[in-house]
Amino acid sequence: MAEQANSLVQIRDLYKRFSISGDLLDQLQFKGGKLTRHREYVHAINGVSLDVMQGEALCVVGESGCGKSTVARTVMGLLSPTAGQIAYRGERIDNLSDKQMLPYRKKMQMIFQNPYASLNPRMTIVETLQEPIKFHNPSMTRGEIQDKIAEVMLSVGVDPSWGERYSHEFSGGQRQRISIARALAVNPEFIVADEPISALDVSIQAQVLNLMMDAQEQRNLTYLFITHDLSVVEHFGTRVAVMYLGSLCELASTKQLFSNPRHPYTQALMSAIPRLEDDRPDYIKLTGEVPTPVNLPSGCVFHGRCPHANERCKQEIPVLTALDDGTQVACHGVEEDRL
Repeated sequence: MAEQANSLVQIRDLYKRFSISGDLLDQLQFKGGKLTRHREYVHAINGVSLDVMQGEALCVVGESGCGKSTVARTVMGLLSPTAGQIAYRGERIDNLSDKQMLPYRKKMQMIFQNPYASLNPRMTIVETLQEPIKFHNPSMTRGEIQDKIAEVMLSVGVDPSWGERYSHEFSGGQRQRISIARALAVNPEFIVADEPISALDVSIQAQVLNLMMDAQEQRNLTYLFITHDLSVVEHFGTRVAVMYLGSLCELASTKQLFSNPRHPYTQALMSAIPRLEDDRPDYIKLTGEVPTPVNLPSGCVFHGRCPHANERCKQEIPVLTALDDGTQVACHGVEEDRL
C-alpha cells in the first residue's frame, strides 16, 4: 500500500462481520424437503476508508451500534478484518503474525472505555505500569524502569507515592489517568481512545480531555478518538468522521463540520446539540426505525430515514466524494446538488 504524505495510519475498504449463526448443527435447516445451511452475520463495518494524519486527533462519531468501536479494535489488531487493509506508515499490518506485530505494539497503544474493567485488580499501579515497559524494553535497568514509571505518573497528575495501591482504591477519573499513563509508558506515536471519558462524571471529563491534549502537544501524539459526544469533538478534534450503520457518511475538519454539515445524517446530529444562540438550526427529527446490521438495506444505508431520499438512494450505494471545501460526503443528494 502506497504511503501518503503525513499519513500515519491508512485504512482501505475495511469490512468486518460477526457470525450469529451458531455452530454447524444450528445452521442446518430443512427447506423444500432439502437440507440447507443458513448463515447470518452482523455487518459491523462496511467499506470504510480513512487516513489518520500525523499529529492530528481524528474523531469518529455516530450513534451506538454504528461500528466506530469495531473500527478502533480492528485498527489495533484486537479484531481481524473480514476484508480490506490496514497500514501503518505505508506498511500493511492487518495480515501480520503476533510476533511480527510486536514492533508496532510499542508504537500503537489503546485507552479503553471503562476504567473499572481495563485495570487488573490484582496488580498494584506500579506493577500495571512496569509490565509494558519491561516487555517492550528488556534492556532497561530496574532504576530506569522506576524513573519512567514516576515520570508518566507525574505527567498524568498521579502522585508516584500511590504506586503501591490497587486500582479499587482510586476513583474513575484517577483510574482513567492511570490507563493513560499505561498507554504513554512505552512512548507510542499513535493512540486509539475508545470513548475514554464516557464512563466518567462530567466534572472529571474536561480534566481527562485536557490531560490528553497536553500529552498530544508534549509527545507529538496522533489520536484516533472514538466518541458519541459532539461537544467533546468540538473541543478536541482536528477532523471528524461521521459513521452510520457501519458506513462512513462524512469526513471533514472540525470547524467545517460544525459550521456547514453536508450529509443529512450529520445535519440531524448537529441539530440535536443544545445551543443558547437564537440563530441555531431547527431540530431535525428523523422518522423511521434504525435498520438492523444483520439485514442491511439496499443502496444508501440511511435512505429509510432520510427526508431527501429518492429512487437512486434506494438502489445505489453512495461513494465518498471530495467537495471543493475539502469535505468528503457519501450522499447522492449532495452529488446531484439537491442539498
